[in-house]
Amino acid sequence: MPRIAFIGAGSVGFTRQLFRDILSVPALTDTTFAFHDISENNLKMVAQLCDKDSTASGLNTSIETYTNRQEALIGADYIINCTRIGGLEAFTHDIEIPLKYGVDQCVGDTICAGGIMYAQRNVPAILDFCADISELANPNALFLNYANPMAINTWAAIEHGFTNTVGLCHGVQNTHAQIATALGASSKSEVEVQAAGINHQTWFIRILYRGQEVSCRDLLEAFEKHPELSVREKVRIDVLRRFGYYSTESNGHLSEYLPWYRKRPEELSSWIDRSSWINGETGGYLEHCKKLRDSFDTSFEEEMLSDAKVITPETRTDEHASHIIEALETGHTYRGHFNVQNNGVIPNLPSDCIVEVPGYVDRTGINIQRLDPLPDACAATCNASISVQRMALKAALTGDKTLLKQAMLHDPLVGAVCTPQEVWNMTDEMLVAQSKWLPQYTK
Repeated sequence: MPRIAFIGAGSVGFTRQLFRDILSVPALTDTTFAFHDISENNLKMVAQLCDKDSTASGLNTSIETYTNRQEALIGADYIINCTRIGGLEAFTHDIEIPLKYGVDQCVGDTICAGGIMYAQRNVPAILDFCADISELANPNALFLNYANPMAINTWAAIEHGFTNTVGLCHGVQNTHAQIATALGASSKSEVEVQAAGINHQTWFIRILYRGQEVSCRDLLEAFEKHPELSVREKVRIDVLRRFGYYSTESNGHLSEYLPWYRKRPEELSSWIDRSSWINGETGGYLEHCKKLRDSFDTSFEEEMLSDAKVITPETRTDEHASHIIEALETGHTYRGHFNVQNNGVIPNLPSDCIVEVPGYVDRTGINIQRLDPLPDACAATCNASISVQRMALKAALTGDKTLLKQAMLHDPLVGAVCTPQEVWNMTDEMLVAQSKWLPQYTK
């Protein structure tokens, strides 16, 4: 049976769900879990909840907890990364400092000013994880990265950490379900999709509804007529109207990767819906995370007092991790969309970048098919972000603050809002505020 290590396991919601997903597979019920986190308190709470679920389900699951990462990784077959380097303190800087300069972000964890700085904190940590995996985990161990910025983290792990890595996101699955809703399908199974691009800018290049091709015009009409989605997804619908392809990312996410929708405060309200933070609210994800943190102890106590949640195959979600592990361990084929190094899979994106593309997994590994070139507008948007990712990654590896400022300068939204001197000043301010998480910039 496999040994699965979680780095940054102190998330009551996410770790517990992945744990439950894995144990919902009959062939994986004897898995050993090694949970690691720098917060001993959070670690204990997560382990207690997971143990409660396992016991109620009649499973004899082994859960080990560690505040020492190296100990958790010894003999691991799979390593799942759920970390947020710098926590909410650094995340607050990612949102609030750029906002002083007019850079308005909803999430700020992929590119834009917040995502670029998040990468500076992440890359040194990712390389440390990879060094430990190489030394302590099993030789063929797979690193499953769930942490953002997805593309930069995965790029660092593959190209500079020399680790067998796949990046995992749920944007394709969630939007697949949304498209099914827009089309009036009774379930997601009636709709087949193929998506390609880069994480958080992946495009649905083919959609079949009950076996029939869905045109851009038909999809646009379906979204415009839907009473809820037409209000919540104004940015995505506008991009669909102008590009001809629908994006995997939420309204709030997509709006901050482009130079057109968040650059003038007086126009922002035209593009976002305030019924939920994910629709584009300024600093929405930060506030959401703060509320979760503030309710952490209360929600833990409520969960411990409530009836146990029995794990069954029906409780399994469409998060990729359990499906990939099952496929590799049993040979049961799983199809999904994965973040991997391009190597020519999408011909009109750079070979070294990280792309999010269809593939399948079985005992032979993660297998990726080659695709046709992306439509020109989709490729242009992706290439702009890839250039920023590449500079941000190099800056994170070297501590080159000029290159970091150039990455900020070329970011689509930052460039649409700030003058060059403002970019220099903003970056300096962020470097100073976050210095304790940026060892490569110490000099």
